[in-house]
Amino acid sequence: MKIYSVNDPEFKEYGQIITGIDVAPILKALEESTPLPEGVEYVPEKAEIQNLEVTKVFADHVYGGMPIQMGYCNGHNTKLNCLEYHRDSEVNLGTEDFILLLGKQGQIEDDGLFDTANTKAFLCPAGVAVEVFATSLHYAPCSAKKGQGFKVLIVLPKGTNTEKPDFTPVNHEDTLLTARNKWLLAHPESSEAAGGAVIGLKGVNIDISADI
Repeated sequence: MKIYSVNDPEFKEYGQIITGIDVAPILKALEESTPLPEGVEYVPEKAEIQNLEVTKVFADHVYGGMPIQMGYCNGHNTKLNCLEYHRDSEVNLGTEDFILLLGKQGQIEDDGLFDTANTKAFLCPAGVAVEVFATSLHYAPCSAKKGQGFKVLIVLPKGTNTEKPDFTPVNHEDTLLTARNKWLLAHPESSEAAGGAVIGLKGVNIDISADI
């Protein structure tokens, strides 16, 4: 699979690089206060990051003053498994290089399925903060080098990925909601699908292990 860079023009359809913010305190907190599991661990909000002064900078300059949560997604991964979207952008920042597998919400077909052949891979260099647009399908980061894990900041509006609201679905999209502000499309081979998540991906469950 071709791996683009977030510096390539192809990324402009999916997100943008964030500049002008000192991210050194975040990288330090990620490195010192978060684990590096063999699998993948996601925590919506981590106090050691949330309480940094730079959190208000992100809230004001990136989210226009909205309340945000600063968490992380760490571990080792090379597979797609699922794609998700929110009603807003997500910010990512890694202590090491990492790769994002991205699609477009507009490429979800009328039958509710996204063809994984439309997925593109983007390498994000260590220390570079990127905004992933709300209409960009995404999921867990991937390792950029064999055997190397990742520690990635996840910034989202407050409450995202927490307890799912209780309501009766009135359309197909409602059935994709697996947490607050989280619509998930699972691949049939994923553990999420085995756990009851709606199958929303068709095609190969992409694995970039041979490409890194």
